[in-house]
Amino acid sequence: MRILILGGGAFVGRALVEASVSRGHQVTTVTRTALPESATYDHVESIFSDRTKADAFDFAKNWKWDAVFDTWATAPNVVQKSVNALRDHVPYYSYVSSCSVYNEDPLPNGVNEDSPVADAEPSAEGTNYASDKRGAELAILEGFGSNASFFARAGIILGPYEIPGRLPWWLNRIARGGEVLAPGPRDLGLQYIDARDLASWMVACAEQNVSGAFNSISPVNHSTISDLLDACRLTTKSDAHFTWVSPKFLLENEVQPWTEMPIWVSPESYGIFAINTSKAAAVGLHCRPMLETVVDTWTAMQNEEQPQLNERMTAPGISADKEASVLAKWAERI
Repeated sequence: MRILILGGGAFVGRALVEASVSRGHQVTTVTRTALPESATYDHVESIFSDRTKADAFDFAKNWKWDAVFDTWATAPNVVQKSVNALRDHVPYYSYVSSCSVYNEDPLPNGVNEDSPVADAEPSAEGTNYASDKRGAELAILEGFGSNASFFARAGIILGPYEIPGRLPWWLNRIARGGEVLAPGPRDLGLQYIDARDLASWMVACAEQNVSGAFNSISPVNHSTISDLLDACRLTTKSDAHFTWVSPKFLLENEVQPWTEMPIWVSPESYGIFAINTSKAAAVGLHCRPMLETVVDTWTAMQNEEQPQLNERMTAPGISADKEASVLAKWAERI
């Protein structure tokens, strides 16, 4: 196959390049910056273009591809413009969407692909993450139709070269050792997807012309928050010890789920880790063990420069001073 990847230099886009090349496909990437040296391969042609500009796809005039992959995460009108520019050049559009498109907040347990989704406008310049992702889906459906559109509705995406760096934060924090604030309950089940599993599955689906929307994360209880932290300690060979603190206490002390405690969520949001993924599993989605994801992420952190956050992103993780303060308060109450 000839594959066009919009992006390709960072995280999921990079994983899509690697998956496509490993399966023998010819790849064209469209990026605003050069690919990292370690992410360049034979059978990859790189085009530098800013897809937000009017002339972004002028290069495509005499080109044809078999599939396009898109990871765009903000204004859906950018995806709409891409769809309009490319629909005469490629018959199949695969998009990294999000389980955030479901419009219940908080999510109930068992959300599936038929659950209600956010209101959205494909020509919008950007509103909120849920509507932006759903707006992009609508733009693709308008341009390619339901039989040639594929939506991978991902949850938390982890793995080497991760952005914004949730797993790397835990690895670095635990590597420093000492007493580590651990967000309970320790048996909280996690759902996530390794970017490499997501990418290879998306490419395989494109090869088979699979269409539709799929909740693209691991099965429920694939691992736990305790599994994650233990894997980080084992991988970094750290002497860290965990102090497990109750969700109630964390929230009372204004510890922010998701941001200050990356990957962890508060009890009212547990539905984000209870999403039905049977449809994706039925068409081949497989998720590697947590330990493999952790080990490979740490290895990449030790051997390569890590991706930089863009201006829209905030680095995850609690400050050392706040962590120490919360731990001291927790010790006082016992």
